[in-house]
Amino acid sequence: MSSTKPEGFSTPQKWLITYNSISASLWSIVFFNTVFLSLSLGQPYFFDMTNKITTIIQCFAVVEIYNSATGNVKSPLFTTVTQVFSRLLIVLGICQLLPESPANVHWCFITLCLSWSITEIIRYSYYASNLRSPDKVPYYLTWARYSLFYVLYPTGVMSEMFMVYLSLDEAQNVVGYLYSWFLKAMLVTYLPGLYMLYTYMIKQRKKVLGKPKSLKKTE
Repeated sequence: MSSTKPEGFSTPQKWLITYNSISASLWSIVFFNTVFLSLSLGQPYFFDMTNKITTIIQCFAVVEIYNSATGNVKSPLFTTVTQVFSRLLIVLGICQLLPESPANVHWCFITLCLSWSITEIIRYSYYASNLRSPDKVPYYLTWARYSLFYVLYPTGVMSEMFMVYLSLDEAQNVVGYLYSWFLKAMLVTYLPGLYMLYTYMIKQRKKVLGKPKSLKKTE
């Protein structure tokens, strides 16, 4: 019983619960901005009004690397670094470094924010709930965490790739040909990266949802 009480949590658990809860709340801001502002204002106003807050929230995810490197979480370090870096490339390497890129005012920036925000709200909410009480995580949240990636990962990665592709000319004009070639090299890594993340999540899904007993316990 004591393990479900706040005073029973270890210091790393308290830190992770706080971090995941805050992160879920922050990504909720991105989600509501995306839904309401993209529908009411559209582009380019949506990008102008949201890109800075989205960038700040995404940069907060560098904490994921720290958590993985220190063993606070079991996520593979290489997988974590790959995922965080690919997103920082978008928000810092395109949205901020290339503010005039046609990618920023394209619909792919909207689908990007939508895919990212839904993924992260579910992921962080699941982690926070699981850390508080592993036996009381709502089944719908567990199912969403280990099922919706089938759609959200491809839409997110395709949006990222489209953002990079549309920014190649602007990268060469503003920064130089070396940066443009760097972005081209990054494009080549996206599909293998998606395969790596996809297969990892499929394995995790089998572990979590592949046992009928766990389903009965949560019903």
